Amino acid sequence: MNPLGFAWRSLVRQPARASLGILGVAAVGALLFDMLLLSNGLLVSMRDIFDRAGFDLRVTATEALPGQGPRMQDATAAVDAIARLSNVRSVIAMRFAEALIETTATSRVRVSFQGVGGVGARPWDLVQGREAQGTRELLVNRDTAERLRLAPGSRVQVRASCSEEPESLPPAMFTVTGVADFPFDTSSSPTAVTTLEALGELCGLDAAGQADVIMVASREGATMAATAAQVSAAVPTLQVLTNEEMVGRIESGGFSYFRQISTVLTTVTLSFAVLLITVLLTVSVNQRLGEIAALRALGFTRGRVVADVLCESALIVGGGGLLSLPLGGLLAVGLDGILKNIPGIPEDVHFFVYQSRALGVHAGLLVATALAAALYPVRIVARLPIAATLRNEIVG
Repeated sequence: MNPLGFAWRSLVRQPARASLGILGVAAVGALLFDMLLLSNGLLVSMRDIFDRAGFDLRVTATEALPGQGPRMQDATAAVDAIARLSNVRSVIAMRFAEALIETTATSRVRVSFQGVGGVGARPWDLVQGREAQGTRELLVNRDTAERLRLAPGSRVQVRASCSEEPESLPPAMFTVTGVADFPFDTSSSPTAVTTLEALGELCGLDAAGQADVIMVASREGATMAATAAQVSAAVPTLQVLTNEEMVGRIESGGFSYFRQISTVLTTVTLSFAVLLITVLLTVSVNQRLGEIAALRALGFTRGRVVADVLCESALIVGGGGLLSLPLGGLLAVGLDGILKNIPGIPEDVHFFVYQSRALGVHAGLLVATALAAALYPVRIVARLPIAATLRNEIVG
């Protein structure tokens, strides 16, 4: 009988111990799998949102993230210069502010207010009505529409807040033209969009043409690097960031702690798995010392009995590892739902995202766990004194 079949029979003879080991590994493996998904899940999800928006470059005044640094003062000229480039399919400028939107004296809501100008696609999905194009037109998200009971054609009063300092800017009447789903919206984040010119007028004459970020989409067939080089040459005073660089900025800005948490919990779970399997294998070996000594006396080599122990460890870890994948998937869904309840987390962002690399690392760590857990039991059977063990068995 080969070592794998022999190890299988050893496990079947003690079903309680084998079941305990497999279930323990399954629980540990599920947590391990989730920690691997968590380590890069948020960044993968953010990158996916950036890509789905249809823009692969962001242009800002400095290396800071959009909305966190100084504004571009002549964004309209920069947009015109970028739009003329051969590799550019569409380009828009965006400015971020806040505003108070009200329909009556008692029906009002404070929203994240955006001004958008330029040519080409928009980074949101229109679900009702049409885009805001005139200087007194407004596009709102579902949350704003539900709170104020708005529909295309509704009239609202908008009072913008364009800086961090207290302001008292005059209100203006706007017409709602449509409802859209915006990227990075949370389940309760009122958002409204108008034209860049309209927001500039609300913020004052000195704010005309200002923008926080210019978003650029490359033409089909043009590489991101080539487009970035063209844009950098066209607007040398501005910073050009690719989606990958944007994700890197976000990670360095504080999201790396998810990877640190993942690393710590992965280390703890692997240590627990090694201890659990080591104890189970050691108990199994100690219970069968006489049997192992008899097999050695009958001609089994030291390598053969060592292979038996390794195969037993592999069966326990392999069985638990297979069970850990669906269990980890269910656990990830539940944990992701809990973490997404954190205030300010966009609906489209996920903390646990499947990655094929994570599956490979998970398998590699379980193989390492099986080998590490078998070291001490292997040492026992490799150094087992055959004659003394048989004599003790007979005397005992």
